[in-house]
Amino acid sequence: MPEFRTLDDFEVAGKRVLVRIDVNSPLDPKTLEIADDSRIRLVIPTLLELVQKRARLVLLAHQGRPGDWDYRELEPHAKLLGRHLGHAVRYIDDLFGEKAKKAIEAVGDGEVLLLKNVRSWKPEQDKKSPEEHAKSELVTELAPLFDLYVNDAFAAAHRSQASLVGFSQRLPAAAGRLMEKELSTLEKVFASPAHPSACFLGGTKFSDAIVTIGRLLATNAADFFAISGLGSLAFLKARGVPIGAANEAAISKEATDELLASAGKLLADHPGTIYLPVDFAVEREGKREEVPASKLPADLPAKDIGPKTLAVFRELINHAKTLFLSGPPGVFEEPLFATGTQELFGSIAASKGFTVAGGGHTIAALDQLGLAGRLSYVSTGGGAMEAFMLGKSLPVVDALVAAARRTPPAAPSVA
Repeated sequence: MPEFRTLDDFEVAGKRVLVRIDVNSPLDPKTLEIADDSRIRLVIPTLLELVQKRARLVLLAHQGRPGDWDYRELEPHAKLLGRHLGHAVRYIDDLFGEKAKKAIEAVGDGEVLLLKNVRSWKPEQDKKSPEEHAKSELVTELAPLFDLYVNDAFAAAHRSQASLVGFSQRLPAAAGRLMEKELSTLEKVFASPAHPSACFLGGTKFSDAIVTIGRLLATNAADFFAISGLGSLAFLKARGVPIGAANEAAISKEATDELLASAGKLLADHPGTIYLPVDFAVEREGKREEVPASKLPADLPAKDIGPKTLAVFRELINHAKTLFLSGPPGVFEEPLFATGTQELFGSIAASKGFTVAGGGHTIAALDQLGLAGRLSYVSTGGGAMEAFMLGKSLPVVDALVAAARRTPPAAPSVA
């Protein structure tokens, strides 16, 4: 684990603490109301601990990007945070102006204030170094008002943005409880897993997955891979299996010649390691029809895995001691093709091994099926988790480590 400070290292009673959280949530496209509050609920342990220790909390967060349909201000997030926290969370429509500064100064012990969407300030998303971000207007205006900076935004840990890496250059800094848990869990899954370890990779985005498989095999972090979704079609094509024109079109954006060559090399170099579907479900005249992988219809896209594939994948589940899940195996939003997701996710949830899942669509499916609470851990990270799996550095974590080297921790209270 990286050597950063945690909440255990600081006395926070009566101190002003700036906490960067990630509550960027799926919204209803019609109403723009929050459709899933999973990320909001997961930051509550950190906030509750700080409230109970009588810290004066000010929160920074974002929702969407300016110009995108899901960008909006954070009043609903404040209400949901307050509901789950069991404690009022005041919202103010200002970031670092006089209105915000007065509100920050007025925060009392154990009180919580949420500032305006940090991405309303355009330079927030500039790609700069932590040192450059530390000189930004956001950081220079707000940092002098605080005693401690806490980063609990693991889902954004792969981004070098002002609110994520700038404050740890100017303030003592600590990782929040969610950040701690995410990093320790992913370390357990990908750096020191109990073997045999199996990864179940589905979904529609597969170019990064192929790179990830190569790295995890090279580092012995995983023993087996069960591939479904569009990624399995790319592997089948790389193996020389005709997948039909409809499926060719579905994978065409990502399935470059180079990518297919990489998939083919993985299959050739690691026989018996990568498991692909042996049957699929397609829709014909409004009904579900299951077909062998070797006889996919040219005009019908594969929308789910079939029962024979589920049987193969269940064998892997039964023998694995560490299981990682990312991406549904089919179009689970359509009732006809939800079976594969229901059965596969249910089997993983019932496993006696250490089970971890991550990715937005995966979390949504787990919540919809009522299975999220049955896994050992569900990660909030998408891009951050992928970066960790690929062995890439996480700017937020690097910034926390650098802050720990600069600033010794205050003696925590023993009261």
